[in-house]
Amino acid sequence: MCERGLIQVYTGAGKGKTTAALGLALRAVGQGMKVIVIQFIKGDRSCGEHRFCARYRPFELVQLNPGDSFVQTREELRETTERTLAFAQKTVVSGQYDVVILDEILVAVSKGLVTSEEALELMGRKARKTELVLTGRGATKEIIEKADLVTEMVAIKHPFDSGITGRKGIEY
Repeated sequence: MCERGLIQVYTGAGKGKTTAALGLALRAVGQGMKVIVIQFIKGDRSCGEHRFCARYRPFELVQLNPGDSFVQTREELRETTERTLAFAQKTVVSGQYDVVILDEILVAVSKGLVTSEEALELMGRKARKTELVLTGRGATKEIIEKADLVTEMVAIKHPFDSGITGRKGIEY
């Protein structure tokens, strides 16, 4: 295994941030590493990654939001985000996982549900050997500076622009 885990950020307005993180999770599991994905904001367990994990159990996938994030009030989102952040804080420092993915934490930051300072503190407290991945639109300048690797997904063209809605197995 690695001597030192790095911090990766997948951000930007383009599609593929979660998909890239899940690809890294599968690659890590294939090399015998222990992985956990913690999803912020999201509240839909019918998407493909949840079904895949329920069937094959390649890694842990944790989503503490029981509702539909698209219709939840800000207060409902704040409540579940606080619980998710507390769980993530314990997980990141534990050293129990080789890879910890905080999916959509950057959206939580951009919505003001998690402060940039809380995210930075989390980044600074990760266990030495843990690879930490943060995904979502709107990474702050400070988060980008603290990360070791930053990839920005750029939206050049998307079927949504033509009125094509999310497709099962592709967008969810």
